[in-house]
Amino acid sequence: MSGLNENKKKLETYLTRFREHGISNRIAGQDHPGSAGVFESVSPVDKTKICDVARGDATDIDSAAKAASAAFNDWRDLSAKERRRILINIAEAIESRAEEIAVCECWDTGQAWRFMSKAALRGAENFRFFADQVISARDGKHLPSPTLMNITTRSPVGPVGVITPWNTPFMLSTWKIAPALAAGCTVVHKPAELSPLTARLLVEIAEDAGLPPGVLNTVNGYGEEAGKALCEHPLLRAVAFVGESATGKLIIKQGADTLKRVHLELGGKNPVIVFDDADLDRALDAVIFMIYSINGERCTSSSRLLIQDTVRAEFEEKLIERVRKIKVGHPLDPATEVGPLIAQEHFDKVASYFKIAEQDGATIAVGGCVGDNEGFYVEPTLFTDATNAMRISQEEIFGPVLTSIPFFTEQEALDIANDTEYGLTGYLWTNDLTRAMRFSSQLEAGMIWVNSENVRHLPTPFGGVKNSGIGRDGGDWSFEFYMEQKHIGFATGQHKISRLGV
Repeated sequence: MSGLNENKKKLETYLTRFREHGISNRIAGQDHPGSAGVFESVSPVDKTKICDVARGDATDIDSAAKAASAAFNDWRDLSAKERRRILINIAEAIESRAEEIAVCECWDTGQAWRFMSKAALRGAENFRFFADQVISARDGKHLPSPTLMNITTRSPVGPVGVITPWNTPFMLSTWKIAPALAAGCTVVHKPAELSPLTARLLVEIAEDAGLPPGVLNTVNGYGEEAGKALCEHPLLRAVAFVGESATGKLIIKQGADTLKRVHLELGGKNPVIVFDDADLDRALDAVIFMIYSINGERCTSSSRLLIQDTVRAEFEEKLIERVRKIKVGHPLDPATEVGPLIAQEHFDKVASYFKIAEQDGATIAVGGCVGDNEGFYVEPTLFTDATNAMRISQEEIFGPVLTSIPFFTEQEALDIANDTEYGLTGYLWTNDLTRAMRFSSQLEAGMIWVNSENVRHLPTPFGGVKNSGIGRDGGDWSFEFYMEQKHIGFATGQHKISRLGV
């Protein structure tokens, strides 16, 4: 309890400035009110108002896009050494304010302290990693032919838009913004309206660390107003988005008239497949972690458990026992493992699947109820006796809810795993290396972990297939999105030019 009380005291200190002044848009290094007024930010912990937030619209997006465009040439032409120095400064500043970021994130999103205290540092890691890539970001290739010396170069695509989600918003914002800045792009950032606090902290940290005005601009607001205007603005050459698949499809349409390139990191209904030859204790730990941590509100959560029938009873029995022990509580309590969901609408959506599961014939083995706390709490839930045709197996619930589906053969497991419109991640548990290689090559997912939970290695590609997205983040894959490729051919002495009209 002492840890909770200490974090509550810190919260009061950190929230004072937001309560007194609200959150403004930040454009060209200056605060700006929202042209459409303000909206309220509400904490999911107890449904109380946090502060007023500027409600941006097309007017504000236009101002931010013009600011990003005006700042672009100088930022693009800044030496790689100097740009790297600024990004390192940002990483160090994030580390120095990690506690503030984490406390605000907990209150703003309902995510547990034990995870958000690490997520802030992940944000610093993202900036530090891409800072180190700046020196080689524009490197090209030498591709000689018999008559030409061909070289390629890369240059930043221009001002870009970044739209980030409400789950772990600080870390995911850095995941998009750091490589954009490293590439030499300027940014207009629209944070999710449900969790705007740490986006404000990020732009302050960046400017204090030496980022020139206009290089990073933040406009708050609703998707149908500010988000739509961002996607349609002709000065913004690309849009990077993290969020649900339905919104991603709208972004493609909204950016079509300006031929905007898009990077979409979307939803998932990810399978974790456990064969009877797996290390079942380790698999159990990973299954629980990948669905019930982060409140189940993440795209890479393993929300479908495919369990081989020969070990199903034993595995589900242990799973039920463990899920019942998961601690639900105040997100600032260091002992809490699951906090409240983000908002009323999402709370209602997740809770609706309890009745859907019963209607479709599944069993609610654990949970299936809402909490009796003040905020948007639901109990960690496990559905058993499910088939893959049920809605609980096909639709992204995006909460602490796991659906267990039995299988008998490897081929049946593969068919079930691929029988979904999504294809973000897959998790495979088996001690048969040949099976692991064979199964992974046929599993329709952009990322697969074998005998592991989701462990990010920043140089590797991150992204999905099917309705889970377009494009890849991570390492040089991020630069492929934020940069243009240019080919230059130099003629050699052996090159002969065709002559006409001689």
